[in-house]
Amino acid sequence: MKKHICYFLTVLFTVMSLSLSAEGLNESPEVISPLEIQVVDVNKADIETLALLKGVGEKKAQAIIAYRELHGDFNSVDDLLNVKGIGEQMLQHNKERIKL
Repeated sequence: MKKHICYFLTVLFTVMSLSLSAEGLNESPEVISPLEIQVVDVNKADIETLALLKGVGEKKAQAIIAYRELHGDFNSVDDLLNVKGIGEQMLQHNKERIKL
């Protein structure tokens, strides 16, 4: 009888541990994939949002906002070239990620 109880408990704990280890396997991670493109509205974005663009850090984001405040909204993506520190290469890396 003790042998059967031990066997039963072993099987029970094994089955329970399998369900616990399988829990969460179908959950998707909270990490954003590099392939996922985040579109940024340069006429409305704050510093943190602008910094999501490739090659744009806090200083360049501040420069974009300062230019926008002085000159008004950007009319085209190429208008960003007028911002100090923003070059053609940065625009090419982010063309599909920028909206107006």
